[in-house]
Amino acid sequence: MKEDFLPLNRLFDSQVADIYYAEKQLVKALPKMAEASQNPKLKEAFENHLKETQGHVHRLEAVFAALKEKPHTNRCKAILGLIEEAEEMADEFKETHAIDAALIAAAQKVEHYEIATYGTLRNWAEILEEKEAVSIFEITLEEEKTADSKLNELAESQANLTAV
Repeated sequence: MKEDFLPLNRLFDSQVADIYYAEKQLVKALPKMAEASQNPKLKEAFENHLKETQGHVHRLEAVFAALKEKPHTNRCKAILGLIEEAEEMADEFKETHAIDAALIAAAQKVEHYEIATYGTLRNWAEILEEKEAVSIFEITLEEEKTADSKLNELAESQANLTAV
């Protein structure tokens, strides 16, 4: 990393560690969300996104390698709160037709958090001239946007209507 950008370097490193922790927590949470869903398409979407999320973890490890750092985490309070909220929503609506709408709402909150984080990290990587990190973050950012779009489509075409 460029020494001229020391404060941004520290912030960048902190936030890469934060999203690394978040992605690892999502690897644990997504199977539970898939299991709780009633809609087979939603279950499949969660299972597919689990595979992508495992890839995000590996890509973040590649970012650490590119930065010549050992992978490390910062406890991410945001993702822990979002996962806790998802679990509460799943418990509250598990016996209702609204379960899938609740799961999608919770998942989209996570996607929006990830989209914001990866967009910011990509921009900081550009400033820090970390070209490999820029490329990695762009790929992951597009996957997160696609996942959000698929969730939105499932919500509008099925889950929200079933919840009525």
